[in-house]
Amino acid sequence: MIMIDLLNRFGANFTLPSAYFQGKQPKIGNRRTLYYMPFIAATAKIDLPYKTDQQEAKKQAQEMFSANFPQTNRLIFAFDNTEIITRNFCKPLSYYTIPNTFEERNNDYISTTLEYSVQAIEDCVIKAKIKKEDITDILFVSTTGLATPSMDALIINKLRLNPHINRSPFFGLGCGGGVSGMAKANTTAKANPDAVVLLVAVELCSLTLIKSDYSKSNFIGSSLFSDGIAACIIKGDNHGTDQPFQYVASSSKLYYDSLDVMGWEFQDTGFKVLFSKDIPTFINEHVKEDITEFLDRQGLQLRDIKNFIFHPGGKKVLDAYTDALAVEGDFLNKTRAIMNNYGNMSSATVLYVLEKFMTDGYEEGYALMMAMGPGFSSEMVLLKLNK
Repeated sequence: MIMIDLLNRFGANFTLPSAYFQGKQPKIGNRRTLYYMPFIAATAKIDLPYKTDQQEAKKQAQEMFSANFPQTNRLIFAFDNTEIITRNFCKPLSYYTIPNTFEERNNDYISTTLEYSVQAIEDCVIKAKIKKEDITDILFVSTTGLATPSMDALIINKLRLNPHINRSPFFGLGCGGGVSGMAKANTTAKANPDAVVLLVAVELCSLTLIKSDYSKSNFIGSSLFSDGIAACIIKGDNHGTDQPFQYVASSSKLYYDSLDVMGWEFQDTGFKVLFSKDIPTFINEHVKEDITEFLDRQGLQLRDIKNFIFHPGGKKVLDAYTDALAVEGDFLNKTRAIMNNYGNMSSATVLYVLEKFMTDGYEEGYALMMAMGPGFSSEMVLLKLNK
């Protein structure tokens, strides 16, 4: 009580030692927050030059698969059922018809990732009203290509960022990487109130297409996945308080014995996509309970969430969220809009959704970011949105 009395008396000028909160998570629902938290200062996304109509992608897929995949005509309706209108591609459609090797596609991943990451970062730095020299940490998230030195090193070199910057590359998080990266970025800024953390998520899913793979998974994947690049700046609380997009808490959960639900099978020809038709069922069985438990630890309930910043996955995934959570109204309208206009860009998608909330508007109150990915796993971040 003495510590809390001191905080209430001196406000932001008094800092509680981190040891005071060790093992304690102060509940925030209907109570005064006991200490300031990091905040999201800016986001930036890339609209790639080869945005493609879904019907054009459908036509090309039918031509590519029909000779070797007997189920093509029966499953071609999948392109329409996604409700995707346009796809965000880093290459023209003709690129995907030309035979190429994994080496060639991965080299394209490295050069394309560097080009558009730099563009997104420069835009985000301007929006955040900082100088690139202010960045203290960089977190790079991607699961669709390989690079050593890692892409964050290439970005630092290209932009001439502080050579002493703390860097953390993350691979293998898949669709969950955007929310997981946001959680890790805020954890970094929470540990260092002076931090300016750069989060970059890049997924060039189209470059993982194996032209000689005539499996059902590859066919369905070709109806859904796209390319995306997003950057975010997260600042520690010494840079300001009561910000519009303030971090509160995060949660990560891995479900035992579900490793085969989603992932890659690494082959000589590249990354073969694997995902189960049971993902919507998984969501129906677990998501509401997991969200309820997470919010309860913060002293909140589902009805306290005013903004849902979800990774879309696909139409069936969105329908599963709608059925499982039973929230009134079209609470996933911004998520659905991003899926319709860009496709599933894996980890970057949820950051496009976040950017839409930041630019198009939001309801004051709590926001929940959520995504599911390989593992099988769920990732959540709780935000407090102020006006």
